[in-house]
Amino acid sequence: MVGFAFLATVINYLDRQTLSVAAPLLTEKFQMSGESYGLVLTAFMLAYTVMNGVSGPLLDRLGTRVGYALCMAWWSTAGVLHALACGPWTLGLFRFLLGMGEAGNWPAAVKVVAEWFPARERALASGIFNSGAAIGAIVAPPLVAALVLTIGWQAAFVAVGLLGYAWLAGWWWVYRTPPHVQREVQAPPATPWRLLRTRFVASLLLSKVFLDPVWYFYIFWFPKYLSTVHGMDTVAIGKTAWIPFVTADLGNILGGWFSGWLMRRGLGVSAARKTTVVLSALLMTAAIPAAFCANTAGAIALVSMATFGYTSYSATALAFPADVFPRNMVGSIWGLASLGSGLGGMLFMWLSGRVIDAFGYTPVFVAYGILPLIAAGIVLFVMGPLRPLAGLNPAAGDSTVTRSP
Repeated sequence: MVGFAFLATVINYLDRQTLSVAAPLLTEKFQMSGESYGLVLTAFMLAYTVMNGVSGPLLDRLGTRVGYALCMAWWSTAGVLHALACGPWTLGLFRFLLGMGEAGNWPAAVKVVAEWFPARERALASGIFNSGAAIGAIVAPPLVAALVLTIGWQAAFVAVGLLGYAWLAGWWWVYRTPPHVQREVQAPPATPWRLLRTRFVASLLLSKVFLDPVWYFYIFWFPKYLSTVHGMDTVAIGKTAWIPFVTADLGNILGGWFSGWLMRRGLGVSAARKTTVVLSALLMTAAIPAAFCANTAGAIALVSMATFGYTSYSATALAFPADVFPRNMVGSIWGLASLGSGLGGMLFMWLSGRVIDAFGYTPVFVAYGILPLIAAGIVLFVMGPLRPLAGLNPAAGDSTVTRSP
């Protein structure tokens, strides 16, 4: 079943990355500055942020099958609508609609993993579905560049957006919640506000403020960086912009595998997960020397190391909610924590545009090498141990949440 979550994540990133690849063309066509483009990205992040807080609890109440289907239908339709954009405002509107739907992918996928996999396998399963983001990012530059050059940017948005409807047919036909967890997932989840009061959720949310903007920067700005700093055209971008996402794909699998390997070696769940997070954050500091690398191949190699670190960290963190909370709450937990992702994304995408317009890419790359260390510090020193919270007994229909000590 993790295959469905993987494919949905691939489609999610194809829809998301279509704009990134078409950005050099559209920024010229619509006469957008770096700040204007940053605001278009912020529209996506605003919707993504708001709906993270809504989609997780909604998925816990609707169930994985219905909730995931609704998210896919919404964002696929929004992707197609991008073909109607006629300027920055309409482009921003359609990005907003896309963000509303795409926010549900990760809470839904985390629920799939929690329903189907035991603790030792969850990080690897999370890495497998999360690798869909990297696969989508790998496929998007050559695919979208080819579509834009052959059928135009509008038809490219339509073609990519229609992929989600094919996924919907298979998902609705096949997916069912496994019988052995039916009672647990059908128990009423705790209210979002009570969950936010726990130390775990608050610290996970805060850590994502500093972690996830790193990924958004590489996803949304890397093709434009190659064009602006290294003088690449659309064809050259299509041939090279996918490289950091190959290493990101490896990071998903190896990072997810590594924490499970540490557990099999006798390390506890909390120590195994946090060790992986810290090592992954250190790899992301490769963005700092990338800022000063004039050689295109060298810069791509350093960015590739950073993307490996990000996905290794992310695959591990995706397993956190099920380590602490029961299955009927993991969608809410990840959705609420991802409010931090959206807030950080909005803030840092806007700041990135301002700083790039004023000073170029160097200070931005340095910042994105430092932010992961802050995120890892929060997980290591603020979050507390990864163990089930007291006062949770979903099988008995008791969804009381006790605050973390």
